[in-house]
Amino acid sequence: MSDNAKKYAGDSVKKDESGLWETIKVIIQALLIAVVVRTLLFQPFNIPSGSLIPTLLIGDYLFVSKYSYGYSKHSIPFSPPLFSGRIFGSMPKRGDIVVFKLPKDNSTDYIKRVVGLPGDKIQVIGGVLHINGKPIQRERVEDYQTTDLYGRTISVPRYKETFPEGTTHYVIERDGDRGYWDNTNVYTVQPGHYFMMGDNRDNSTDSRDEANVGQVPAENLVGRAEIIFFSIDENASLWRPWEWPGYIRWNRMFERIR
Repeated sequence: MSDNAKKYAGDSVKKDESGLWETIKVIIQALLIAVVVRTLLFQPFNIPSGSLIPTLLIGDYLFVSKYSYGYSKHSIPFSPPLFSGRIFGSMPKRGDIVVFKLPKDNSTDYIKRVVGLPGDKIQVIGGVLHINGKPIQRERVEDYQTTDLYGRTISVPRYKETFPEGTTHYVIERDGDRGYWDNTNVYTVQPGHYFMMGDNRDNSTDSRDEANVGQVPAENLVGRAEIIFFSIDENASLWRPWEWPGYIRWNRMFERIR
């Protein structure tokens, strides 16, 4: 091989190595940016259950703001024990929909609505939520179409609830006002804890169930649900992507969560 040919081959190898290294650097930088965004700003989250119907549906994909309540170890992927408590923390507002780590195992992601703040007394009487001994305003509106335990379509009572602060949202009572959690004892929310409930009141495992969820420590808060960026019907088949356009809920795209 001539000297020129050797030089050309050497230059080609160097260019290939340089191109590969540049590609690796771009991938590393992209991963670092993704980790920073997920840790400090926004985390995507999908809704796997119907506990927040009618506000959130199975198949909704949403962004959760990580900065809303400050940061804890649970803000970081895999919750490494780097520190305890929260930094740059702020208190959730009643009515916020929050993603949190289940206190029972500190790893499972749950999403519910904040109904009780530290020091509040929470009770459900005849399906009506009471806060500090007073029933919240509840107005019956048009029934909601959902499914029962057997997958059959049914109409269930829907209510517009108004919290003492004036914020409103909708809930459904699949079993009327005679569900298992429609009459409870009084829960006193502990300091530094929050009381969570689902909007699908008869189909939600939440703070009313002290054995499985209970009150949520501030450290377990992950972030506040902000906006739905994608939504697809739960009946869409993973193996039939050509059918997906017909199952996408276009009217829910980029809907603010309240």
